[in-house]
Amino acid sequence: MGVANVIPGVSGGTIALITEIYEDLINSLKSFDKKALKLIISLDLSAFIKHTNLYFLLSVFGGSIASVFSIASLFKYLFLHSPILIWALFFGLIIASIYFVGKRIRQWNSSSILSLIIGTVAALFFTFITPASENSNLFFVFLCGIIGISGMMLPGLSGSFILILMGNYELLMVTAVTELNILLLSVFFLGSALGLISFSHILSWVLKHYKNQTLSLLTGFILGSLSIIWPWKVVADSIMVKEKEKVISYIWYFPNELNTETLLAILFILVGIFSVYALENFSINKK
Repeated sequence: MGVANVIPGVSGGTIALITEIYEDLINSLKSFDKKALKLIISLDLSAFIKHTNLYFLLSVFGGSIASVFSIASLFKYLFLHSPILIWALFFGLIIASIYFVGKRIRQWNSSSILSLIIGTVAALFFTFITPASENSNLFFVFLCGIIGISGMMLPGLSGSFILILMGNYELLMVTAVTELNILLLSVFFLGSALGLISFSHILSWVLKHYKNQTLSLLTGFILGSLSIIWPWKVVADSIMVKEKEKVISYIWYFPNELNTETLLAILFILVGIFSVYALENFSINKK
């Protein structure tokens, strides 16, 4: 999930759905409520750990945080020198995710189909929004944490891509991480924590009462995100902000020759598809 959240256009929530820990994750986050607060105040740690499913959450977020710090510099280099191959790998991941997540919808009816369409259109809408300029104001960084965390919780809506639209992807996910800017990271983390806990209550409720429609909506989010991570694209329009290029729009194209890069990209797409297949089978076997 941490690797996915670093990549613009890819969502850690998609990985959670594939590995079938999504509902456990949402319900565990929801458990940070008044009861959890009372257990902490009374120093009943064993009951607090059980109530919040804390060991599960520590495993998920511990792995996510470790991967963010370990690959931030690596992916900065890869995006600079081999962008098509990186996009191809995650394009394969998303294609396979659509099938494996969509098949969990038990009943297809008018409301499920409508939810799928709404999710797809909503995700596509994000691709046509003009990115904002970088803003290091601490209150805005706090808002970035609240809004950006939805990308981890909503498959197909990448938190990294949302940060790009808000203008602060490089500041928070690259510069602050590699330079260990404690102030920015702390404010961003606090905003993320608040958004995570509050939004989890909403998601838990809709999953409980409208599961098929919610899964259809999430599948639509994933489907709509394919345009964001299509491997073969060139910058159509961009602006320079503080000597940094900000992409406004892309031109998508199909490769017209089978050169080494194209063949490698196709291979990476297949690797991405196989990876999701392997994750799906791993989660089934674990059951």
